[in-house]
Amino acid sequence: MSHSSIPGRPKDLKASAALGRRRRRVDMIVRTACFAATIIGVLFLISILGTLFWNGFSALSLKVFTDVTKPPGSDGGLLNPIIGSIIQTFIGTVIGTPIGLLVGTYLAEYSKASPLAHSVRFVSDILLSAPSILIGLFVYQVLVVPFGGFSGWAGCVALAIIVIPIVVRTTEDMLRLLPDTLREAVIGLGAPKWKMITLVCWRAAASGIMTGILLAVARVAGETAPLLFTSLGNLNWSLSLSAPMASLPLTIYAYAGSPYQDWIALAWAGALIITLGVLGLNIAARSLLRK
Repeated sequence: MSHSSIPGRPKDLKASAALGRRRRRVDMIVRTACFAATIIGVLFLISILGTLFWNGFSALSLKVFTDVTKPPGSDGGLLNPIIGSIIQTFIGTVIGTPIGLLVGTYLAEYSKASPLAHSVRFVSDILLSAPSILIGLFVYQVLVVPFGGFSGWAGCVALAIIVIPIVVRTTEDMLRLLPDTLREAVIGLGAPKWKMITLVCWRAAASGIMTGILLAVARVAGETAPLLFTSLGNLNWSLSLSAPMASLPLTIYAYAGSPYQDWIALAWAGALIITLGVLGLNIAARSLLRK
């Protein structure tokens, strides 16, 4: 019997052909939509970066890095906000990184499925997605109001709270990727568990953990909202952490909305400095992760 004489065969072939054409049309529509969305996103990104680079580089000069902020029309710079941002970001990272590293290690190595681990992981996830302004308000109530004033220390603590959940998540994920046979081999040699973690697991996951730390630094380096309620900002030169301290995001926020052209130009220069710094940290993090 020939294929054409089989009942329903031509109908099935037509249905299959129609289904194939419909799938190709849907695939073409989805592919075109994805391509168009990508082009639109890239165009917006190029527009933003182009505007930033055009205005930022035109305002960038040596005086930006060597002179402090001054009143309008005085040809000032951004030295004190740059130093203030570096100090607060560094101290916040130094405070938050060990806490995040130890909490992530506890979740991955000591208490993987206990109720306490689930609770800690849940709180860490909430902190990871919480708006940074809420963290600033929390530190304001805990450190600013009781001690009677804004301070650099309060800003450092706020940034440290932002750092902690990022390092916790990265540390836990990187340690969980290590095979259990590695741990069993070290324990089989008679090494205690703390040595196995510090000398073997941390070293094996070092690049991933360092990537998380760099991403945390890139995140807090551009934070403005928590510093509004903690370190407040300072237009004068001051390295005291017990007093209000300048920072680059706060200075950009204040200068960008001013009616003075020299301050607006400094705001563009500061935005460019932060962008290049965060870009460098992200490139370094991706390089470490690739290795």
